[in-house]
Amino acid sequence: MNKVVILVGSVRKGGNTFLLAQAFAEGAKANNEVEIISVADYKVNPCIGCESCMKSEGNRCFQKDDMQKIYPKLAEADLIVIASPVYFYGVSAQLKAVIDRLHTPFRNTFKVKRLALLLVAGAELPTVFDSILHRYQQILSFFHLEDAGMILVRGVRAKGAIVENKALNDARILGANI
Repeated sequence: MNKVVILVGSVRKGGNTFLLAQAFAEGAKANNEVEIISVADYKVNPCIGCESCMKSEGNRCFQKDDMQKIYPKLAEADLIVIASPVYFYGVSAQLKAVIDRLHTPFRNTFKVKRLALLLVAGAELPTVFDSILHRYQQILSFFHLEDAGMILVRGVRAKGAIVENKALNDARILGANI
Protein backbone atom coordinates (compact mmCIF):
# COMPACT_ATOMS: atom_id res chain seq x y z
CA MET A 1 0.00 0.00 0.00
CA ASN A 2 1.36 3.38 -1.06
CA LYS A 3 0.83 6.71 0.62
CA VAL A 4 -0.58 9.16 -1.91
CA VAL A 5 -0.73 12.90 -1.28
CA ILE A 6 -2.77 15.02 -3.66
CA LEU A 7 -1.93 18.73 -3.64
CA VAL A 8 -4.97 20.61 -4.92
CA GLY A 9 -4.07 24.13 -6.04
CA SER A 10 -7.55 25.53 -6.58
CA VAL A 11 -9.06 28.09 -4.23
CA ARG A 12 -12.54 27.32 -5.54
CA LYS A 13 -14.11 24.82 -3.11
CA GLY A 14 -15.86 22.01 -4.95
CA GLY A 15 -14.62 23.32 -8.28
CA ASN A 16 -13.48 21.39 -11.33
CA THR A 17 -9.92 20.77 -10.14
CA PHE A 18 -11.14 19.50 -6.77
CA LEU A 19 -13.67 17.19 -8.48
CA LEU A 20 -10.93 15.79 -10.72
CA ALA A 21 -8.64 15.23 -7.71
CA GLN A 22 -11.49 13.63 -5.79
CA ALA A 23 -12.18 11.22 -8.68
CA PHE A 24 -8.50 10.25 -8.71
CA ALA A 25 -8.62 9.73 -4.94
CA GLU A 26 -11.72 7.53 -5.23
CA GLY A 27 -9.87 5.24 -7.61
CA ALA A 28 -6.68 5.21 -5.57
CA LYS A 29 -8.30 4.55 -2.18
CA ALA A 30 -8.93 0.88 -2.99
CA ASN A 31 -5.22 0.04 -2.71
CA ASN A 32 -3.58 3.11 -1.18
CA GLU A 33 -3.71 5.52 1.72
CA VAL A 34 -4.80 8.81 0.16
CA GLU A 35 -4.78 12.35 1.53
CA ILE A 36 -6.03 15.41 -0.31
CA ILE A 37 -4.38 18.67 0.72
CA SER A 38 -6.20 21.76 -0.46
CA VAL A 39 -3.36 24.26 -0.39
CA ALA A 40 -5.86 27.14 -0.15
CA ASP A 41 -6.61 25.92 3.39
CA TYR A 42 -3.00 26.62 4.42
CA LYS A 43 -1.13 29.89 4.79
CA VAL A 44 2.12 29.31 2.91
CA ASN A 45 4.44 32.22 2.26
CA PRO A 46 6.44 32.24 -0.96
CA CYS A 47 10.10 31.26 -0.95
CA ILE A 48 12.23 34.38 -0.65
CA GLY A 49 15.40 32.76 -1.99
CA CYS A 50 17.43 33.46 1.15
CA GLU A 51 18.78 29.88 1.20
CA SER A 52 18.82 29.79 4.99
CA CYS A 53 17.43 26.26 4.63
CA MET A 54 20.72 25.25 3.04
CA LYS A 55 22.50 25.83 6.36
CA SER A 56 19.86 25.32 9.04
CA GLU A 57 19.56 22.21 11.16
CA GLY A 58 17.41 19.71 9.30
CA ASN A 59 17.41 22.07 6.32
CA ARG A 60 14.21 23.67 7.54
CA CYS A 61 12.92 26.98 6.24
CA PHE A 62 13.03 29.79 8.79
CA GLN A 63 9.49 30.87 7.89
CA LYS A 64 7.02 29.74 10.52
CA ASP A 65 3.89 29.18 8.47
CA ASP A 66 1.67 26.27 7.48
CA MET A 67 4.33 24.75 5.23
CA GLN A 68 5.57 23.14 8.46
CA LYS A 69 2.33 21.10 8.41
CA ILE A 70 2.72 20.13 4.74
CA TYR A 71 6.39 19.08 4.77
CA PRO A 72 5.86 15.92 6.88
CA LYS A 73 2.95 14.78 4.70
CA LEU A 74 5.04 15.14 1.55
CA ALA A 75 8.07 13.53 3.19
CA GLU A 76 6.07 10.34 3.82
CA ALA A 77 4.38 10.17 0.41
CA ASP A 78 5.30 7.49 -2.13
CA LEU A 79 3.34 9.37 -4.80
CA ILE A 80 2.56 13.07 -5.02
CA VAL A 81 -0.22 14.23 -7.30
CA ILE A 82 -0.21 17.83 -8.48
CA ALA A 83 -3.75 19.03 -9.25
CA SER A 84 -4.23 22.58 -10.45
CA PRO A 85 -6.35 24.87 -12.51
CA VAL A 86 -4.35 26.60 -15.21
CA TYR A 87 -3.94 30.31 -14.57
CA PHE A 88 -2.09 32.22 -17.26
CA TYR A 89 -0.32 29.06 -18.47
CA GLY A 90 0.84 28.06 -15.00
CA VAL A 91 -0.33 26.39 -11.81
CA SER A 92 -2.14 28.48 -9.21
CA ALA A 93 -0.13 30.90 -7.10
CA GLN A 94 -1.04 29.01 -3.93
CA LEU A 95 0.30 25.74 -5.35
CA LYS A 96 3.36 27.45 -6.78
CA ALA A 97 4.22 28.78 -3.32
CA VAL A 98 4.17 25.23 -1.92
CA ILE A 99 6.27 23.90 -4.81
CA ASP A 100 8.80 26.71 -4.47
CA ARG A 101 9.17 26.02 -0.75
CA LEU A 102 10.47 22.58 -1.71
CA HIS A 103 13.67 24.35 -2.80
CA THR A 104 15.44 22.91 0.21
CA PRO A 105 17.82 19.98 0.74
CA PHE A 106 15.19 18.64 3.16
CA ARG A 107 13.27 17.38 0.11
CA ASN A 108 16.10 14.91 -0.51
CA THR A 109 14.89 12.98 2.54
CA PHE A 110 11.44 12.47 0.98
CA LYS A 111 10.59 8.93 -0.06
CA VAL A 112 8.53 9.99 -3.09
CA LYS A 113 9.32 8.02 -6.24
CA ARG A 114 6.47 9.04 -8.54
CA LEU A 115 4.47 12.10 -9.55
CA ALA A 116 1.14 12.46 -11.30
CA LEU A 117 -0.41 15.56 -12.82
CA LEU A 118 -4.06 16.65 -13.01
CA LEU A 119 -4.72 19.93 -14.83
CA VAL A 120 -7.93 21.77 -15.67
CA ALA A 121 -8.02 24.67 -18.12
CA GLY A 122 -10.89 26.87 -19.14
CA ALA A 123 -9.20 27.54 -22.47
CA GLU A 124 -9.31 25.18 -25.45
CA LEU A 125 -5.92 26.29 -26.81
CA PRO A 126 -3.76 23.35 -27.91
CA THR A 127 -0.75 24.86 -26.09
CA VAL A 128 -2.51 25.74 -22.82
CA PHE A 129 -0.60 23.06 -20.84
CA ASP A 130 2.79 23.33 -22.56
CA SER A 131 4.64 25.47 -20.01
CA ILE A 132 3.42 23.35 -17.09
CA LEU A 133 4.28 20.11 -18.89
CA HIS A 134 7.77 21.41 -19.64
CA ARG A 135 8.36 22.20 -15.96
CA TYR A 136 6.83 18.85 -14.92
CA GLN A 137 9.24 16.95 -17.20
CA GLN A 138 12.18 18.92 -15.80
CA ILE A 139 11.16 18.01 -12.24
CA LEU A 140 10.79 14.33 -13.15
CA SER A 141 14.21 14.31 -14.77
CA PHE A 142 16.07 16.31 -12.11
CA PHE A 143 14.71 14.26 -9.19
CA HIS A 144 14.72 10.92 -11.04
CA LEU A 145 10.99 10.46 -10.49
CA GLU A 146 8.62 8.29 -12.47
CA ASP A 147 5.62 9.83 -14.20
CA ALA A 148 2.57 8.04 -12.77
CA GLY A 149 0.27 9.61 -15.35
CA MET A 150 -1.54 12.76 -16.37
CA ILE A 151 -5.09 13.89 -16.90
CA LEU A 152 -5.30 17.16 -18.83
CA VAL A 153 -8.73 18.73 -19.29
CA ARG A 154 -9.37 21.64 -21.67
CA GLY A 155 -12.47 23.81 -22.03
CA VAL A 156 -13.78 23.43 -18.48
CA ARG A 157 -14.39 26.85 -16.95
CA ALA A 158 -17.69 27.16 -15.06
CA LYS A 159 -17.84 25.54 -11.63
CA GLY A 160 -19.09 21.98 -12.05
CA ALA A 161 -18.59 21.92 -15.82
CA ILE A 162 -16.32 18.89 -15.47
CA VAL A 163 -19.16 16.71 -14.13
CA GLU A 164 -20.13 15.52 -17.62
CA ASN A 165 -16.53 15.19 -18.81
CA LYS A 166 -14.99 11.72 -19.32
CA ALA A 167 -11.89 13.02 -17.52
CA LEU A 168 -13.49 12.16 -14.16
CA ASN A 169 -13.69 8.51 -15.13
CA ASP A 170 -10.17 8.66 -16.58
CA ALA A 171 -8.96 10.06 -13.24
CA ARG A 172 -10.68 7.25 -11.31
CA ILE A 173 -9.03 4.68 -13.57
CA LEU A 174 -5.62 6.33 -13.23
CA GLY A 175 -6.03 6.36 -9.44
CA ALA A 176 -7.09 2.72 -9.39
CA ASN A 177 -3.96 1.78 -11.34
CA ILE A 178 -1.61 3.37 -8.83
